[in-house]
Amino acid sequence: MSISLKKENKPLLVGLTGGIGSGKSTVAKVFESLSVPVFNSDTVAKSIINNDEEVIAQVITTFGAIYENGKLNSNKMAEVVFNDKTALKKLNNIIHPKVADYFKRWVEENASSPILIKEAAILIESGAYQQMDKIILVTAPEEIRIERVVQRDNVSEDKVKGRMQAQLSDEEKLTYADFTIDNGGKELIIPQVMEIYNQIKKP
Repeated sequence: MSISLKKENKPLLVGLTGGIGSGKSTVAKVFESLSVPVFNSDTVAKSIINNDEEVIAQVITTFGAIYENGKLNSNKMAEVVFNDKTALKKLNNIIHPKVADYFKRWVEENASSPILIKEAAILIESGAYQQMDKIILVTAPEEIRIERVVQRDNVSEDKVKGRMQAQLSDEEKLTYADFTIDNGGKELIIPQVMEIYNQIKKP
């Protein structure tokens, strides 16, 4: 009896993903406004790569002088990994086990919440989707995504396209998704989030 109760009270783990420039962070903020805790994998990964001494040592051993003044030169790293899938895989193998550990502890700390969201750009590519109960995919037309990232990161279109090629396409990700949110500008975000929230929240 106690085992079934424990399972019943286990939070629903929801993966939130989308290609670069899709606007998944905007969707995450709407869920946060509904008091749903959100774990931002990309933010945690950036913190780890800049502060975890073990990770820093591994990154330097693998990629050389990639840090400047104690911080990762993210533009330099992007040049390396987004043009070389082997290099990207090496970086992910260093970072993602650590992110997974952080997420596991975070879930334990927030176990009283009925829904927990893991926001991650490469949720599917990394295999982390397998730990999720539901997957939400945020989509937007490629030209809109490129425009957003060019303005946000002050990078060229070619660099954005290179980053896109390192991720699965929306079409490939759709096969993993339980829900989709259209963030191309024609549909309002909040009603779409509310519809999903009402479907996944426990009575």
